[in-house]
Amino acid sequence: MDGKLIDRIRGAKRIAALTGAGISTASGIPDYRGPEGVWTRTPSAVNAFTLKNFTADAAVRREFWRTYAGHSAWRAEPNAAHRALAELDGAGVAVRVLTQNVDGLHQRAGLAARKVLELHGTMHTTRCTRCPARFPTPEVLARVEAGDDDPACPRCGGILKLDVVLFGQMLDGEVIGHARNIAAASGLFLAIGSSLQVEPAASLCTVAVQARATLVIVNRDPTPYDEDADFVLRDDIEAVVPELCAAVTR
Repeated sequence: MDGKLIDRIRGAKRIAALTGAGISTASGIPDYRGPEGVWTRTPSAVNAFTLKNFTADAAVRREFWRTYAGHSAWRAEPNAAHRALAELDGAGVAVRVLTQNVDGLHQRAGLAARKVLELHGTMHTTRCTRCPARFPTPEVLARVEAGDDDPACPRCGGILKLDVVLFGQMLDGEVIGHARNIAAASGLFLAIGSSLQVEPAASLCTVAVQARATLVIVNRDPTPYDEDADFVLRDDIEAVVPELCAAVTR
């Protein structure tokens, strides 16, 4: 690892990590926009992730639920990158994760839930689009697997959707505001495994840079924010994130 990078991040006290799909690919969860990504291989699949299509078309919902019933994320385990961030926090460094992922692997790796801000929601709960009801997603998927391929809310009959943010749906203002505050307070901002093409999450890099944080981007492919970064690493995420975390405490 570059000596200048090590010198720059050694002793960092407040670290914010913006994580995207790339941090979970080593856990067996495919990303979306990479060469083998879900939307790269099947461009039409993005239709099911659009709120308008999901709420208007029962066929889209059926496809969506079938996809998630067998999703690899249900079987995935945290990998070395998830564990390294959790261990760094356990070593006494203030770590906050701002994740675009919905898989819950940061929490399973050992980070306290209060230290993980799920910008795009979570696949582990499902909510009704009509009433305030919310259910554990495995309960809903059990209905799907039993033949109820477009499950409705058992309380009001409304459409159920995963507790995730779909295209055309606004992020929770309180959540993104909290994320901006965390980015602005960080001394080291890591953008890991994110294409940095989805806003407003990607703009957290700008918030960090304007607050004079060191920006390190770790991603296989170029991103729109590479020119703003102090360091850009194209290395394998599962290998390089543990090295970065170790460098902080050297």
